Amino acid sequence: MTDLFRRWAGDTQLVLGLAVLTLFGVAMIYSAGVLNDPSPVVQGAWVRQLAWFLIALVGFSAVRTVKPRWLEWVAVPGYVLALVLLAATLVVGTGAGTAAGVQSFLQIGPLRFQPAEVAKIATVLVLARMLGVHETAPASLRELVAPSALVVLPLGLVVLQPDLGSALAFVGILFAVLFWAGTPLWMLALLASPGLGLILTFDTRLWSVYMLVVVGLLYLLRYRLYLVESVAVVLANLAAGTIALPLWSSLADYQRNRILVFLDPSVDPRGAGYQLIQSKVAIGSGGVFGKGFTAGSQKRLDFLPEQHTDFIFSVIGEELGFVGTMLALLAFAFVLRRLVRMAENAPDPFAGLVIFGIFGTWLVHIFVNVGMTVGLVPITGIPLPFVSYGGSFLLMSWIAAAVAITAMEED
Repeated sequence: MTDLFRRWAGDTQLVLGLAVLTLFGVAMIYSAGVLNDPSPVVQGAWVRQLAWFLIALVGFSAVRTVKPRWLEWVAVPGYVLALVLLAATLVVGTGAGTAAGVQSFLQIGPLRFQPAEVAKIATVLVLARMLGVHETAPASLRELVAPSALVVLPLGLVVLQPDLGSALAFVGILFAVLFWAGTPLWMLALLASPGLGLILTFDTRLWSVYMLVVVGLLYLLRYRLYLVESVAVVLANLAAGTIALPLWSSLADYQRNRILVFLDPSVDPRGAGYQLIQSKVAIGSGGVFGKGFTAGSQKRLDFLPEQHTDFIFSVIGEELGFVGTMLALLAFAFVLRRLVRMAENAPDPFAGLVIFGIFGTWLVHIFVNVGMTVGLVPITGIPLPFVSYGGSFLLMSWIAAAVAITAMEED
């Protein structure tokens, strides 16, 4: 039985770690449904999550029967299919239920799923196939154009939904895969510079200083860059500053409010700032050991928003305290560290890039979800992997794990 389990799991440490996190998530979703004024939807969520866990194990088992080389063969058609699904979502998609105005789900018969989750895995595979054939690491910004374009296509379609939380995961995929491909850090910094410049446009003086730093860096790197590359970086940063105001105006009201309350929750304590304030109160009131499983007062009074999905970490903080949150974070650290070890021991570049791309996806989800509950990042609709309620997300997370493990094996 032990040998059979090992052959099925492929990597017993990773699978056991993910199983513990999933069952922990089921328990916390159950607790999130224990309210003074019960809600039928939240109350039965843990049963549905447990059922999805069983479905996810079936999906995991199915992917584990695939030969590693097939992952390379399916990369391009899978990527094209993901783009088609994302485009279809813009036309016939349905709401996510956790954010107003978001159209990110597709309904096919009784099946309701989020194409962005399929696109994440497909993007990892196609990037790994593109970069895995090169014997040397990218040595110029020109070599980053093609992989960046492969990420920009699904990212743009996700932004149009608009689902900014999922879009961040694609950014994590791009930088994780490029990093593992050996791209120098200074090249990654230049690639990220327009995004940072866009963020800094809220203060003209700060943005001006930033542009001087960018120009200075380009001057120091003048012997490593083509002139056209340096000009492109400057123009991209200037373009980011130019589109900042139109981009801000194009955001939905709730998206602008989330950014404003991130800077100062008190500007709208009963509106957009309510989520962040209640989340901080819940986590802070947990103290060292928490109020006890199912005993969180903020949760029981239903003050916590979306407490079984996006804000499940707030429930953990209130009921299990500092000790519980640290144990949960250590469990995630164990899983992420296991992925790094797997990537280090990968049999070929393709496998290493696939594994580290999945690492980048999960890292972004964990950082943004935990960060938004404590005010480190603006609130976005992004779930905590294996813990937050969400059937299709749990299924695709387990399939991603199966893809990582299968990529490690020899044909």
